[in-house]
Amino acid sequence: EVQLVDSGGGLVQPGGSLRLSCAASGFTFSNYAMSWVRQAPGKGLEWVSGINSGGSSTNYAGSVKGRFTISRDNAKNTLHLQMNSLKPEDTALYYCRSTVVGRQVMGQGTQVSVSS
Repeated sequence: EVQLVDSGGGLVQPGGSLRLSCAASGFTFSNYAMSWVRQAPGKGLEWVSGINSGGSSTNYAGSVKGRFTISRDNAKNTLHLQMNSLKPEDTALYYCRSTVVGRQVMGQGTQVSVSS
């Protein structure tokens, strides 16, 4: 069974940092590009960042560029999102996502709350 499990969220003050993780199982992780998306309260899903299958190419939404870093460890089937200089507007439920054999899969989400 294809599965993505998100973790690492929490409550942090503005300017703080968090590192999200996504553990993948049930498919050959190293063959697939991965993304992080988020959903803020009352808003739609927003793409945050993406990485290719080998980890050599990354992309970021303008709102997080320079503050967030996506990475992956294909030996451990794990995706990460390092989030620095967090802002209140980064508050959202964060999901890792991929399209595996033509089917979109997402983790269960991990809550990030940025507040003083």
